[in-house]
Amino acid sequence: MYPILKLTQTIQVLPSQSVYQRRVVQQPMLPGLELEPLEEARPVRSNRQVAEVLASVAELLELQHGNPYRIQAYRNAARAILALHEPVTEIIARGEPLPIAGLGRRMQAHIAELLQRGTLTFSHDLLPQGLPAGARRLLTIEHIGPRTALRLYEELGIDSAEKLWQAANEQRLRRLPGFGPRSEERLKQAAARAFQRQKPEPPASLGGAA
Repeated sequence: MYPILKLTQTIQVLPSQSVYQRRVVQQPMLPGLELEPLEEARPVRSNRQVAEVLASVAELLELQHGNPYRIQAYRNAARAILALHEPVTEIIARGEPLPIAGLGRRMQAHIAELLQRGTLTFSHDLLPQGLPAGARRLLTIEHIGPRTALRLYEELGIDSAEKLWQAANEQRLRRLPGFGPRSEERLKQAAARAFQRQKPEPPASLGGAA
């Protein structure tokens, strides 16, 4: 077994004025999170501020090639918080779960921590330097992050684009928990493209898939 390295990070919520003075936005924001005009600092208790933090965590995890389902969970939670008609602080203060479909206990706990302490602590996904060489080679293929690379390497012995294509072609990926026919086909096409980048003329066995 190889060590699983994680990076723990704590986000601290700042008043709105400080946030916007310090942040430089270089990419589109989630709908409903566009920049507001600068205003005097206000308590860090609004639904918008909670949503901002959750969306920021999603962006950080995406930069780390994190689990796409986890990234989407943070984004879905951010959108749902923005859509609530009641302040999350009042719901949490009553000891009630947030009325958001599909919101897991871990996310509920993150939001409660954010409201009670003004911070949110979370772990990044696997860091590439903690992976074996064979798994690291898979990181050059589209749609593959550290966790997926490690699973493919350890559970199926895949350490190259060609082996990934073969496994997908034989429908072996879909046998792993969390994979299905659609994700298998997506990785098959990505593997074919990666192999073709390495060798101008891929073998006939790849069928020219790209």
